[in-house]
Amino acid sequence: MHSPQTIAAIDLFCGAGGLSLGLKQAGVHVVAGIDLDPACQYPYEQNLKAKFLHRDVGSVTGVELNELWPDGHLRLLAGCAPCQPFSSHRRGADTSGEDTWDLLSHFSRLVEESEPDFVTMENVTRLRRMPVFERFVAKLKELGYKVDFGVLYGPEFGLPQERRRLVLLASKLGRISLPSGSKDATKYVTVKQAISKLPKLQHGESDPKDLLHTARGLSELNARRMKASAPGGTWRDWPEELVAACHKKASGASFQAFYGRMTWDAPSPTITTQSYNFGTGRFGHPDPEQQRSITLREAAMLQGFPRNYRFVPPKVKPSMQAVGRLIGNAVPPAFGKAVGEAFVRASEASVDQAS
Repeated sequence: MHSPQTIAAIDLFCGAGGLSLGLKQAGVHVVAGIDLDPACQYPYEQNLKAKFLHRDVGSVTGVELNELWPDGHLRLLAGCAPCQPFSSHRRGADTSGEDTWDLLSHFSRLVEESEPDFVTMENVTRLRRMPVFERFVAKLKELGYKVDFGVLYGPEFGLPQERRRLVLLASKLGRISLPSGSKDATKYVTVKQAISKLPKLQHGESDPKDLLHTARGLSELNARRMKASAPGGTWRDWPEELVAACHKKASGASFQAFYGRMTWDAPSPTITTQSYNFGTGRFGHPDPEQQRSITLREAAMLQGFPRNYRFVPPKVKPSMQAVGRLIGNAVPPAFGKAVGEAFVRASEASVDQAS
């Protein structure tokens, strides 16, 4: 009986390495990551111990990818393109002429040129209703891939965060199915389970042993607002004198997700690129004794990165904006692990069918 081949992955738009980390946890050999953002190189190389290519994916060729993949392995190509043009925050905007729309087309081109055994992508849920996604799926089927796609919900895969993402899997080895997670909400990982062991801080304070665990300072007004915010609550909990003028207008009354605290006993809201900022979401720390928003380290752990994941070199003060972007744009490793395990199962199934 033949043993299944090891899967070797190349991660386009690799970011800080969230997808690659999850694939590695599933037993996939991560060969290389490619990204246009040079800030991704340090975390990718330090944590994944894999090759990083600082390249525009539009300039990469299938020949180059085939030179990176080792012989004797099944080949996986991942392409989680930046989601901004498809984000719900951009609804109503005309994005049809933006260069970023071309990223999925470049991914499609590289699949055709390199002919990997497996393909995966992850993006915002809204993308599935876009013609560019429909064309991508049609192209995969034209090239002989079996395709499955749908929306994965983070807590069902052990992620302590209410993140929903569109995930696609494609295989040339036969039928492929999306992974399924646990529907038992009592087993969801909570914010408390994820971050409660970190040192306690007040706004403006840092953990000297981990500069990523630094709480952004608050103005006097926002400090009063934070103190008035209940865990799981919103600005509607505040006394009238603390409510922002924009929220008193009819147009602003519906924005309840801003200026709120998380709750200990549930997964967090979706982590964004500005989750360190009290005013951009329900990112207040759930502990009433800690008057602050969450730190970059806490955001990373809620995104599923381990506590020791390095985003900047030791003793380098991290830029909240730069590292926040890396964390918020990352694919949660939990999704990467689930996807990797699905491809490993497909590989094993193809061996069973051949024997």
